[in-house]
Amino acid sequence: MATIQPQHIAIPREQARFFLVMAVAMALVIIGGFTLQLAMGRSSFAVPAAYHLHAVVFMGWIGIYLAQHVTAARGQWRLHAGFGRIAYLWIALMLAFGSVLMVVVARRTGGPFFFHVSEFLWSNMMLLWCFGGLAFWALRRQRYTGWHRRLMLCAMAILTGPGLGRILPLPLMIPHAWTITTLVTMVFPLIGMVADKRATGRVHPAYAWGLGIYAAVFVLSLLLAYSEPGMAITRAVITGTPGELRPMEAFLPPGFAL
Repeated sequence: MATIQPQHIAIPREQARFFLVMAVAMALVIIGGFTLQLAMGRSSFAVPAAYHLHAVVFMGWIGIYLAQHVTAARGQWRLHAGFGRIAYLWIALMLAFGSVLMVVVARRTGGPFFFHVSEFLWSNMMLLWCFGGLAFWALRRQRYTGWHRRLMLCAMAILTGPGLGRILPLPLMIPHAWTITTLVTMVFPLIGMVADKRATGRVHPAYAWGLGIYAAVFVLSLLLAYSEPGMAITRAVITGTPGELRPMEAFLPPGFAL
């Protein structure tokens, strides 16, 4: 979130506090989900370098996102703008490292067993780029704070998916685990819409655009994932790799227990 705040525009303290609280809440969901799995022994640091690079870049983004909201809440606009300039480069890094990791995971394991392989590959990839598109749009609207903050909130909500996926009992939600996880992430923009309605009596159009684009990309990603061309591309990606050995559909491993 990058804002060079014009001096003649004042952001209500309550509004700044709301977006800061939402940023903290989304960050805690992401960090909490990964921490929970690590504490339960379901995650390990013994993974290829691509995983570690991805983690550094994406966790770095959380720090940038939080710093942007803290500086905005304090009115530190010069520092805020500096983080915004970093955000342009950082989002590009996220798209690059995230895209590579999707392929690495699909080829290494086929993705989490409670997701369909093609669904995991296509929807993950398209939603990552949806995040990038919304985030870049938000940065380009930096002088229009109402649009800027809300578009960035919608973008950040997409990134809560991996965290929520590690908190929700997804094995019990097969075969709808991916859809359920994605729908839960949309709660964050919906909370923003409710807050707008209560504060001003109307919902800012940025939410309709941000959440609408997110939902449309999600539906399109599922249509592509389960289409014949989509399935063919998924098979081509995992052919000859360990990812090919697992069932294409979501499944419960033998002897699995929560």
